[in-house]
Amino acid sequence: MTRAFQFGLGLGLAAIAAGCLAQTPPAPNQLRQTALALEQQGKNAEAETAWRALMKTHPTNPEPYGHLGLLEARQQHYKEAVPFYRKALAMNPNVPGLRLNLGLALFKGGDLKAAIPEFTLLLKHAPPNSPEVQRMTTLIGMAHYGLAEYAAAAPFLKQAADRDPKNLPLRLALAHSYLWSKQFKYVLDVYHQILTLDPDSAEADMIAGELDPDSAEADMIAGEALDEMKDNAGATQMFRNAVKANPKEPNAHFGLAYLLWTQKKYAEAAGEFRAELDNDPNHAQAMLYLADSDIQMNQMDNAKPLLERVLKIDPSFALAHLDLGIVYSEAERNQDALRELTQAAKLAPNDVNVHWRLGRLYRTMGKKVEAKAEFDKASTLNKAADEDLYKKIAAGKNKPPQAQEAPEIPADK
Repeated sequence: MTRAFQFGLGLGLAAIAAGCLAQTPPAPNQLRQTALALEQQGKNAEAETAWRALMKTHPTNPEPYGHLGLLEARQQHYKEAVPFYRKALAMNPNVPGLRLNLGLALFKGGDLKAAIPEFTLLLKHAPPNSPEVQRMTTLIGMAHYGLAEYAAAAPFLKQAADRDPKNLPLRLALAHSYLWSKQFKYVLDVYHQILTLDPDSAEADMIAGELDPDSAEADMIAGEALDEMKDNAGATQMFRNAVKANPKEPNAHFGLAYLLWTQKKYAEAAGEFRAELDNDPNHAQAMLYLADSDIQMNQMDNAKPLLERVLKIDPSFALAHLDLGIVYSEAERNQDALRELTQAAKLAPNDVNVHWRLGRLYRTMGKKVEAKAEFDKASTLNKAADEDLYKKIAAGKNKPPQAQEAPEIPADK
């Protein structure tokens, strides 16, 4: 779970308190006073017994159900609280605070999809520009964020961030929402906003690894956006900034190393992959791409133990099987190579390099028919890729210039 989402989960918890649940007309008996007193003293079990007794004597009163839900929520039994809140709302949907408690219980209990309609209804009836508008907007945005509905989350998080411009967790959640919904221009806008925030602000302290103008996390977000926009130089520089700002930031070295690997700068990439492994010795992908970099530099002996360890961690990496097959082929361990390359072909049947390597191996083993079949597969895949590229180029040339530009997202009103 991300730090930004953890922040969202914490929103509104203070609302789950006795004062949040407005009281309906009191049941005229001592049992109600006893239940309230036990609840205020934190004696949850005794309070529950008292409220249940009152519920039996006044079955149409929503107050006992609301307080039973409150007691469950206080003990972080959010799923158990929901039926009580729903029952109370069914009896009287106008009890102030009750719907908010239901929404928060759903949110904290992980039922984010069910929480959204409750918060949406509360937002609709909240006074304009009130703290409740900010709270509901943030909660709706964070619920969509937690559901990985990033395009839906972004407008709500932007509204919330605009109203609270120094709130770093909100800005990070907004930046990730733009990034993961491929709205890359807006990622960079938020990145620059993050860098203008006061590095000594109280909000900054809420994030593990304080965000400041040398923010590793902000640089990584911007680097990912630039990479998606095919700005390799800009993306690489952002990841260099991230590594410089915080050498211990998870995945900072890996992000830089991977960009260098894609640029075929294998020696420098290998150093960054090793730095990531120094921070996290079980980072399987860093291990895998370090091994691949070693292979590209013809350092087979260095690659072999890394690849064997990667496959113990996760045998589903097609590249690991391919690279280990290459290592075994170079060592003339043909049967071992065949096993690994065959597995790579099962995991990545459309990888041209896998079929080309299999073809070479079969030819070395004197299996001409099998070799030809693999070379034919590689050739077919290459032709299909070339045709697809040609079609994209031709389609691009035939479109008017404005049709090739990404649509602008209207500014929030």
